[in-house]
Amino acid sequence: MPSYKQLLALIAGLAIAISAQAQNYPNKAIKMIIPFPPGGATDIVGRIVAEALSKELGQPVVVDNKSGAGGSIGTTAIARAAPDGYTLGIATVGTHAANPACNPKGGYDALQDFAPISNLARTPNVLSIFPGIGAKNYQELHAYLKKNPGKVRYATGGACGVHHLTGALFTSLTGTDIIHVPYRGSGPALTDVMSGHVELFFDSLPGSLAHIQSNRLRPIAVAWDKRLESLPNVPTYAELGLKPINDAVWYGLVAPAKTPDDIVKKLNAATLKVLALPEVKERIVQSGSEPAGTTPAEFGAEIKAALERMKNTVKTQGITFDPSGS
Repeated sequence: MPSYKQLLALIAGLAIAISAQAQNYPNKAIKMIIPFPPGGATDIVGRIVAEALSKELGQPVVVDNKSGAGGSIGTTAIARAAPDGYTLGIATVGTHAANPACNPKGGYDALQDFAPISNLARTPNVLSIFPGIGAKNYQELHAYLKKNPGKVRYATGGACGVHHLTGALFTSLTGTDIIHVPYRGSGPALTDVMSGHVELFFDSLPGSLAHIQSNRLRPIAVAWDKRLESLPNVPTYAELGLKPINDAVWYGLVAPAKTPDDIVKKLNAATLKVLALPEVKERIVQSGSEPAGTTPAEFGAEIKAALERMKNTVKTQGITFDPSGS
């Protein structure tokens, strides 16, 4: 058995080694896992930040799209990576709140298995409809839903995702009876709504905005703290008396739990610096999002609050996880 002095020396040696590791960090390429396919809002924001961080840190930040199971596959890979700062990942309301609330056995603990670094961007959600049903605003849509209980469907990018839970809460708050139709991604859902196979669509704004602007979708409400410049005539959920679903989604940067604090601090400082760059801000805004930037503690608090909200929604709406995705 080592003596007390030997243990103290060992602990001191480890502390010195960790400090040296942080001082030399990074000295090789960093992998950023994005738990969704290329082309979506999560991927767009992640790639913008990865490119900027590569320049700021002096090492490549290489994107690895590891999609599947509503983001759970890639998020599990982030949680299980070595906590050395060379594997980072993008966290979303879906991966760190909706999915864990709906499927607690999804392979990771949203609070314990990650070291939050910073919120990167926030994005409005939007409820849009197939224009062919005739409703021009929320009041007309609500009347239409009331006249057709159990006959109207809403599409989302997947079961147990944030938009599924939003749709379930919308159904409860409005006293309507609409049927969830989950798709394996927002792209197929969008196609079916625009063709009239499904009437309603809950989505994040970047995926729907171009189709709204081309009049292939009709926007009804947005989740944001004020009306959007791009959709000035569309009310927020809060304006419509639906404040519980007026929360925007977010995309943040995380590392595996037990990543050294000095590395987390260095990554946070670099992230805040690149988010303040005019060219980065402009690209994020053009994508339909708004740059954020927080301390690790602030982002951790946001994750915890979102998870609690989603757990409450799952409980009150009686939502259960279906591994078939239906």
